[in-house]
Parts: sequence; structure tokens; C-alpha cells
Amino acid sequence: MLTTLASAWANLRTRRHLFAGAFVAVALGVALVASMGLGLAAAADPPAGKPQRFAAQPVVVMPHDTLTVEVDRGPHSALDSKKIPHPQPVDKELLRELAGLGTVHRDHLAPDAVGVDASAAAVRRVVGDRAQVLTGAARRLADPGAERDAQAVVAVRAMLGTAGGVSAFVAVFVTASTFAFVVALRRREFGLLRLAGATPGRVRRQLFTEALAVGVAASATGCALGSWGAPLLARALIDNGIAPPWFTVSGTGTPQSTSWTSWTSWPFQLAFWTGLFVAVTGAWAASRRAGRIGPVEALRDADVDTDVMPWSRRIVGAALLALGLGLTVHTLWTDPSALLKRKTYTTQPMILITAAAALAPLLVRPVLRMIRLPGAVGLLVRENAAASVRRTAAVAAPVLVTVALAGSLMGSAESVSAAKAQEASEQTNSQLIATGDDLSLARRPVPGVAALSPSASTAVFVREEGTALLRSEARAVSDPAALAATSRLPVVSGDIRHLDDRSIVVNEEWEHHRVGDRLTVWLGDGRRTTLRVAAVLAHGTGDNGAYVTMANAGAAPVDRIDVRLMPGTAPAAATDALRAATSGHDVRVRTAAAWLDATHPRVKPQTRQGMLLLLGIALTYAAISLAGTQLMAASVRDGELRALRRAGATRAQVRLMLAGEALVAVAAGTALGLAVTALNLGGLAAALALLSPESGAGAGAGLEAGVVVPWGVVSSAVGVCAVVAVGTGVLGAGWERRNGVDEW
Repeated sequence: MLTTLASAWANLRTRRHLFAGAFVAVALGVALVASMGLGLAAAADPPAGKPQRFAAQPVVVMPHDTLTVEVDRGPHSALDSKKIPHPQPVDKELLRELAGLGTVHRDHLAPDAVGVDASAAAVRRVVGDRAQVLTGAARRLADPGAERDAQAVVAVRAMLGTAGGVSAFVAVFVTASTFAFVVALRRREFGLLRLAGATPGRVRRQLFTEALAVGVAASATGCALGSWGAPLLARALIDNGIAPPWFTVSGTGTPQSTSWTSWTSWPFQLAFWTGLFVAVTGAWAASRRAGRIGPVEALRDADVDTDVMPWSRRIVGAALLALGLGLTVHTLWTDPSALLKRKTYTTQPMILITAAAALAPLLVRPVLRMIRLPGAVGLLVRENAAASVRRTAAVAAPVLVTVALAGSLMGSAESVSAAKAQEASEQTNSQLIATGDDLSLARRPVPGVAALSPSASTAVFVREEGTALLRSEARAVSDPAALAATSRLPVVSGDIRHLDDRSIVVNEEWEHHRVGDRLTVWLGDGRRTTLRVAAVLAHGTGDNGAYVTMANAGAAPVDRIDVRLMPGTAPAAATDALRAATSGHDVRVRTAAAWLDATHPRVKPQTRQGMLLLLGIALTYAAISLAGTQLMAASVRDGELRALRRAGATRAQVRLMLAGEALVAVAAGTALGLAVTALNLGGLAAALALLSPESGAGAGAGLEAGVVVPWGVVSSAVGVCAVVAVGTGVLGAGWERRNGVDEW
């Protein structure tokens, strides 16, 4: 044991140029995981703001804003709750009883809650279970901005959860790949050890000890970096409009930043042990193969890469490839709309990316054969890259991950947004649209208008298969005939003009979606009712919600008026007339095209900024890992470069060869990344084709937007990787020469 420790310590000191790359990869990976974890911890427990609306009243009475329904959970039943958009106001009888306790303060602009000058105990005795009683910091729930802040926190959690998952994936992959490459570079050393009598177990123990030492030191360093970077991450989220201005991350995981217990919080524990586990398992997996080969085979393999893909890795890569393709085909067969959901298109591509990375040493050579470079240097570049396929694959792997992530994530987000925008455009049959809060129209007719369709945003809830309470976004209309005149909804059965106070329009995603079916639903104000299906819409991209009448929308205010003009009416004159006839808050009258551009952009700014932030983190990490790989590779090539110089190659030709090898490896990684992107976006294109409604009465022309490939983002990622690979490859070899290596 002492001999193993002494040998490991000596190797760490003498081969620090090799272990430096592994150390950086682990430390940065742990820092990423720790930063994301600290952000999630802060979003899970946001700071409690001070109440504003009823700050002077000790007690606030607010109606129940959640719907609770009993559902089946296996052999037992449970309660499932959802927030309702339009709670019913506090009833007048309860207000009279509260007035007997003390002064009741009402907000006439938003009469959904009241403040009471009385003791909390007395108010609770009077209210019972008829409403909510809020005291202390909980009074902030009655503020108008409370719901907005809650939604902002949910958005931050979703973004950080996605970013944390992708960052962890990139970190784990790059770290394991880096440790495997470190072991591969030491094949000659292992051959000499075996030739000197070292057993396979001795080789594995030495590598395990080295990885353990590097993993512990790098993971601790990564936790410190994550603590420093978490507040910077929060600031970046705020600056990009993803997080609200009050969002903060302390960098410790606990409010007491000076307490030593902060370092035992779950973000640091998760990051530290993940880094250590990946470092040890990455080195252990590579060391098992190094320990199995004989000394002569190891020495021969040290010069030319022969058996670069053990059968175990081929089987794992093939299984992941089959799993990724199988999941896509299964989803297309059972539920194509699932491929359009963010959770799916941000996680499912990881399977195909991992499969391609696992099979990279096997796939790189066919890609290299397709590359033709002129001249003797070009031939040498291609043959060197093919002979040292481990080195080429190690350089190509970070490029593959970066290109595949950029193409798959940004391409999927832009493709889904484009399809939703096209679908909304096809379903709009109005020329003008008025928007605002609590809109109302004058009783007099509006000149030049053929149809007016006021509507309100609401929701309906249904118990799906008795096991879950599902929320469906809905619009409430006052005139179904006007809705039919101002829209082109993709109706597959029934007629939307038959909608009345006792019926509902649903889409094909609902469990019961036959015309005439009677459904038990809960409305936006929590009322339970039974409605008949009047019409069924195609599923589309998922934005085809339900439709009800205003009688089934509770207190939902009108927020949109669709307008169909008479033939020959000037839009400008109609706009002025409509604006004069419409009252409400923040009234805006726009053309349908302008409204669609504002409400259905290709990608929401917050989504795009979040994606770019995520890809920027992944690209930075991949670039640093790429630099470390190139520097490690340069540290063991001094003999090869001296041989080239003695054979007559000029120093410029050697540098040109090194730059060419780096570019060839980047090109191979780009080609594999684009292939993975094509598979992922191809599945998305198939889903859009399956969800496209058939042309015909009431249906759109189909989703013909197709997929969007973000060439700008992909090209930028490839450019950064190429500059880093070439720069570190050439400069790394020069650094070795200037630091004690013989002149080449």
C-alpha cells in the first residue's frame, strides 16, 4: 500500500502536465454543478417579501385560490390540487361577520381580498374553512405581484433545472473522457511496468490512487469556484430577464454565509461526490483495459492505435443508439406532441449524443477517410489523425457535444416556436385585434366591422382517468358565431357555433373527445359542472385549448377582441373607430399580423437568452477541456516532432501539420454533431408532420414551417472550438520545446 501511494505521489509530481487537464476538467465540472445547485436551492426557498397592499392590517382574508379533488393513487385515494385563475370573491355574509370584529378594508381596484383590524384568532373562528386567513409575511400573497413573482420563481427553477441537467451531462461526459485519454497517453508507461513484473492489479491500484487524489483536490476546488460563481450566475439570470430583480444566490446554500455548515448543504455535497465519483470511475474503467493487456501489446499499441474500441464500449454505444432511436419512434407512434415539449427536446437528445460520443473512436476513421487534403503536409495530417485515433476522438468529443447541443436545443426551440407561430397565423381570420385588461365595448355599432368576438383567458380542469387533475387553458367567448367568423379553428368534428352555456369545445388530447359526450369539469373559479362536447379541435402543437362561454368563466375579464372587417373598409379608419369604442386598461388595437408578431415570436426572448446562457456555459467548459486535451497530447509528442524535423520538415511545416490535425479533429466532431442534430430534428419534423391537421373545412393548411437549423449558433460554436484546438495544439508543442524538450 505504501509503495502504491509513493508511486502515485511521484507520478502526480512528475506528470503534472498530464494530470493538470484532468484536474481542470473535474474542478470546472464540479463548479458548474455546485453553481446550478445553489441557484436551485435559492429558487426553492426565495426570500419572503414584505406585504404592500394590506401592510397596515394585521389580518388578511382571501378566498381559496386552489381546487382540490380526490383522485385514485393505486389502491388508495389522494387529494390533487391546482391553482385556479379566477377565485370567487369573499361572500357578503362573511364580510358582514368580519365587520363585527373590526374595521374591514377593501381594495376596490381588486376586490378579491380584504384586510381586517382584529386578532387573528378571532378572525379564524369566524372564517372557518370558507376562506384563507393570512398573517405576517403571508399577507404578501394578497399583493397583485405575488402571482407574478411565483411564476418567475417557477421559470427560474425550470431554467436552472434544465441548465443543471445539461451542465452535469457535459461535465460528466468530458471528465470521464479526459481521464480515459490520460490513461491512453500512458500506455507505454504501463507496458514498461508490466514488462518489469507489475501485475494488472498493481496497475489498476496505482491509477485508482492517482484518480482519487486528483478527484478529491479538484472537487474541493470546484466547490470553492461554484460558491464564487453562483452569485455571478444569479446576476446573469437577472440581466437577461430570466430571473426577477430580487433573486439572489448567497453562494453558500444557507442564509448564514459564515457558518461552516453551509459547506455541508446539498449543492456542495452533490457536486463534490459527483466529481469524485466521475473521476474515479472514469480512470477505473480505462485502467481495467490497461491492466488486461500484455506488456508487448501495450508497447506496440503505444505507437499506433489498433484496438481503440473494446467490445463492452461498442455494446454500450450501440445500445444507447438503439434506445435513442427507439424512444423517438415510440413517441412518434404513441404521442407525437410529447416531442414538442421542452422537457423532451432538452433531455432526449442526450441519449443520442452519448451514443455518438461512445462510438466516436469507431466513427472517426470513416469520417477521416472522406477528408482529402492537398500536398505532403495534408497527407501527413490525415494519416496522423487516423493512426492516433484516440487523440483525434478525444479532441472531437467536446466538439461533438457542443455542436449537437447547440443544434438540437436551439433548433428544437426555434422549430417548435415557428410551428406554433404558423399555427396561430393559420387560425386567425380577423384583421384587427384589441388587447388590454377588463375590456368592454360601447353599445353602439362600430363602423366597418362585420364581426366582433370578445374573449377572456380562463381555464378548465378535468379528472383524467380518475388518477390526476389536469388543467387545460381555455378561452371564454360571448358569441360563438362571431368566434367562427373571426377564426379558422381546426375543427375535426362538431361545430363551434353550437357552443352554449351547457357545452364546451375540447381538443383530441382530452380523454373523452366525442361530440355529445358529457364531461364533469371544474371551471376557472372552482365551480363543478357538467358540460356537453359541442365540437372537437385537432391537437396541433398543443396550443389548441378549450372554449367555453362567458357564463362558465366566472369573473374572468375580457382581454382580447377579434375583429373581422367588412369588405372595402379601411383598416386605419376601423382602428380609430374600434379604439374609440373600447374601454379598459392598457387598450391596444393592432393589425392581426402585428399582434401575431408580438405574441408569437420565433423564440421568446427569455427562452432564447436562457438557451444561449446554457450553451455558453457548455461551450466554455468544452473549450477549456479541449485546450487541456491538446496540451496533454502535446506533452507526449516531442519524440515524434523531433523525428519530423530530422526528416527535413521545417518548423513552419510542423506547425502547419499540428494546426491541420486540430482542424481535422474539429471537422470530424462537427460532422458527428451535425449527424446527431439531424436525427433529433428529424424526429421533431416527423412529429410536426403527424400533428398537422388535414386540409379541409375549418382546418389549416398544415404545419409547413419545417425545422429550423440554428446555423449561426452552430457556426459560432465550431469557430470557437477550432480556434482553441489550433491555438493550444500549436502553442502547446512550442511550450514543450521551450521548457526543456530538445529542439525540434
